Amino acid sequence: MMRPPVDGVEVFLYKPPIDMRKSINGLALLVEGVLQHNPFSTHLFVFRNRARDKVKILYWESSGFVLWYKRLEQARFTWPRTDGDVVALSGQQLNWLLDGYDINRLQPHAALPYSSVA
Repeated sequence: MMRPPVDGVEVFLYKPPIDMRKSINGLALLVEGVLQHNPFSTHLFVFRNRARDKVKILYWESSGFVLWYKRLEQARFTWPRTDGDVVALSGQQLNWLLDGYDINRLQPHAALPYSSVA
């Protein structure tokens, strides 16, 4: 399983939905212009779509950007209910979110027993 590095890094979750057609350059501009962070830092920046079934994570890895993407087939990601557009998370909380946990209640998504895409 591939996961972005989470040990010793800061994670910033952008709460408003974004256009998932944005790729590295668009997300890096959002990080710099709206979030007011340096996209070349060691931080992870997490974004979601309006339907909350897709997540993108952008981070800089020494010589280039990494864009990580996850799409859920049935469930929805549960974003934290807090004030403001940006939420700071721990690496553990990011893993819980990616595993399908509602990090407010620590309840996971149901596992899906698929065996074929057709």
